[in-house]
Amino acid sequence: MNALAPLTAQIKPAEELHRRAAKGSDASVFPQIYNQDTNIVIWQRSTAEKLTKAVNTLIATNALKPLELAVSPDDAFDQLITALKPEDNNRDEVNALCEDIALLVEMFCCLFDLKRAGLRLKILDNPMCPRFHVDKIPCRLVTTYQGVATQWLNHSDVNRSKLGAGNLGKPDEESGLFKSLSNINQLTEGDVALLKGEYWDDNEGAGLVHRSPPVAANEQRLLLTLDFI
Repeated sequence: MNALAPLTAQIKPAEELHRRAAKGSDASVFPQIYNQDTNIVIWQRSTAEKLTKAVNTLIATNALKPLELAVSPDDAFDQLITALKPEDNNRDEVNALCEDIALLVEMFCCLFDLKRAGLRLKILDNPMCPRFHVDKIPCRLVTTYQGVATQWLNHSDVNRSKLGAGNLGKPDEESGLFKSLSNINQLTEGDVALLKGEYWDDNEGAGLVHRSPPVAANEQRLLLTLDFI
């Protein structure tokens, strides 16, 4: 299947669309994103202690800055190092983070046969997208290196007529978008997820519904996203 192919199918009634989550303890779960009935794939990753310590140190010392880059598997590490400008006292930590991000870039580009990917690295102290929504893209990789991670809803739990203006100005929890707070799923810090959007071939009306989580006072998130270019 070509994820970038034009959308030609008519939107199917909601009851005819069945979508599920695929989860696994290693990156071999990623190809399941190509299953038509799957709209989120989650690599439930246990982040290496070295990487966790590196990220904590970099955030605590304000050594990171927001980045937006177009990267390839061949140049991702070098671009990140150039952008983050490690100093002698944090060189090991910056290298550890850049090595991990470069590995994810390589996986993402290989999986989708991309020459480049759009990379965003953000430090957040408030929700970037606080309302549940769908993305009009083919697919996005997300991982939270530190802090609370992305929230999402199973397709079967969503009343999609309540997305956007359909919420009539009411909070997500009161709009009728979902029935119960127990319907809200949440990624874990370190998880790497592929979120299928509305522009994936034959997925219109079934893009993953998700949002940024509420962030507690004095808490920060380090969020990485990768997108198609």
